[in-house]
Order: sequence, then structure tokens, then C-alpha cells
Amino acid sequence: MSQGPRSGLPAVSTAILAMSRHLEVRDVLKTIVVSARELLGARYAALGVPDDHGGFAQFVVDGISEEEWKAIGPLPRQHGILAAMLQEKTPQRLPDVREDPRFGGWPDAHPDMSDFIGMPIADGDENLGVLFLANKADKADEEGTRKCPPGGCAFTEEDEELLSVLAQHAAIALTNARLYERSRELTIAGERARLAHELHDAVAQKLFSLRLTAQAATALVDRDPVRAKDELQQVARLAAEATDELRAAVVELRPAGLDEDGLVATLRTQVKVLDRAHAAHVSFASHGMRALPAAQEEALLRVAQEALHNALRHSGAEHVDVTLARRGQGAVLRVADDGSGFDPSAVRRAGRHLGLVSMRDRANGVGGRLNVDSEPGEGTAIEMEVPGG
Repeated sequence: MSQGPRSGLPAVSTAILAMSRHLEVRDVLKTIVVSARELLGARYAALGVPDDHGGFAQFVVDGISEEEWKAIGPLPRQHGILAAMLQEKTPQRLPDVREDPRFGGWPDAHPDMSDFIGMPIADGDENLGVLFLANKADKADEEGTRKCPPGGCAFTEEDEELLSVLAQHAAIALTNARLYERSRELTIAGERARLAHELHDAVAQKLFSLRLTAQAATALVDRDPVRAKDELQQVARLAAEATDELRAAVVELRPAGLDEDGLVATLRTQVKVLDRAHAAHVSFASHGMRALPAAQEEALLRVAQEALHNALRHSGAEHVDVTLARRGQGAVLRVADDGSGFDPSAVRRAGRHLGLVSMRDRANGVGGRLNVDSEPGEGTAIEMEVPGG
């Protein structure tokens, strides 16, 4: 290999590290596109993730402003060179894409492109996407006219080799991000199922009380009409409460979460559900919070859920207080209860963890820390602090 690609390997390493820092699919796609454009010195770059209907489920660009992108119009379809790369899984390197027989033109607002390189991103037989770049960078004069060296500005064989290495690692990063998001979806689904079960128990208790009260009213109708009337009023009250519980379950167990509502709203909603479903009073307060990176918000939410589960199921607490507050550029979560408490060291010796290990792992995974303060008969306070982005 010539000196050209060898000098680009540090840049490839930097790009790979950048991709590995993200877990959200959208962030990974954007990082791949930006890294590829910078690596090859291209004016434009894009990455399309195909759908099953001849179009693209996602299409990420770099080198084009938001206004230019909106002016271009709808996402492209799988045709011409894009289709060839998706179907054949082969790279395409062209000195002028406009002269290729497969070229079918582009919208009026689309920037003019000439030299072109495309690289499929594949995981085995599955084509995860197609990465393509256009207009090899060069030195332009003051009017912006391209000034190419002898032989033109076209992408080189060395460029193709570097892009191939980047695409292989991009496939790994994209696959990992998809697995992470799928794992998160399953976790959220599991939490919603647990909340649904707790709401079901609360509503079932209301309905059981309603049934007993109705039976008592029936027995009193003939011998004590006044008391029977009181019991029927109680039936009406219990029926109204049960209706409210069911309505709240429908609204608050909708498929929503961090991505749509943010950490504060998501946690507040779940606390409201738990407050109704349990005898203990569960409260939530937030102070000065700002948006955090997705990984930090995910970790804070999961630790809050685990701590709430322990407090409500095992401590016998009458009050559980959840607070979320800004601390520097990060945040601190505190879940405190007035329950039976426990000796953390005794729990470790007995081989029981009450979820403490997983909570510490979540905190450590985002560069945070977890502190557990508890004594028998003195309640429990779990505090987690995470840095900002």
C-alpha cells in the first residue's frame, strides 16, 4: 500500500473510536457520515438505510445545510447506482457520476456532483445501508471554482480501501446500536408490564370492595333502608374510583418514554402510577434539571425504577420520596423511604443484592457513582450522581 492510505490510518482509528462512543442508532449513523466525509476529504456525504418498500427508512447527510436539504424534497428511492450497491453489495468508484449509464438525474435543488464513491455497509448477507461520497475536496479559487490537480479530483484506490475499513467497523457499530435499542425497548416493555400488573392489583382491590359493599346494601334494603342507602353511595364512590384507575392506566401506560417525554416527565408519570397502585405515598420532585445524554438518562431511570421496586415491595414504607436535581453539569437522583431499612454489608454477606449490583453497574457504566445509606429500622436512601455530557 502506498504512503497515502498509511497516513490515513490514524484518521480511521479516530473515526472508529468516535462511532463506538454512541449507542443511539441515529447518532451512530451521523457519526459514520461525518467521519467518512472528513476521512476522504469529500464535499458531500450521505448514508441511506434501506426499507422493504424500495425506499430508505433513514437517510443522513453531511455537507448540505438544513435549508438545502429541505429544498431537495422527498427521500430518494432505491434506483440507479444506489440500487446497484444495495443489490450487489459492491463498491462503486466513478470519475463522474453524471456520465454513468445508470444515472437518472436529481432534483433541481440538489447540489451538482461529479466524482463519486459508494460503499455498502453489510453484516454478513444483510445490507445495513449504503455510504456514498461525492466531490473530492480540492483547493478552490476565490470564486469557489474547483481547481483540480492533473488527472482530476476523483477518489483514488487508496480512498476506497480506507472507506472499506471504515464501513466494516461501521457495520459493527450500527449492529451494536440496534441491539442496544432493541434491549432498551424490551426493558421498557417489561417495566410497562410490571406497572400494568400493579395497576391491575389496585383496580382489583377496588372492584372487590365494590362487590362486598353492593352485597351489604342488598342485605340491608328491607330491614334498614337508611343504612342501605349509605352503602349504595359507597358503591357509587368505589365505582368512580375504579373508573378513574382504569382511565389512568390507559393513558399512562401508552408506549412512551425517554425519547418522547424526557427523563423528568417519564419519571413523574411512573411515580404517579405507583402512588395510586400502592398503599405508600410516593412523591416526585425535580429541581433545575436540563436534558442529559441518552445513556445517562437511561441509567437514572432504571436505577430509580429498581429503587422504587425495592422500597414498595420489601421495605413496608409509608412514604417514598423521589427527587431529581441538577448538580453542576450533571444530575443527582435520590430515592428515600421510611421503611424497615437493612444492613447493606449483611445483605452482601448473605448473597442477596436487592438489585444493588445492577444499580452500581448502571452508575459506573455512565461514569457516575451510587451510594446506599440504610440501617435496620431507619429507612433507606439511594443516591446516584452522573456527570453531564
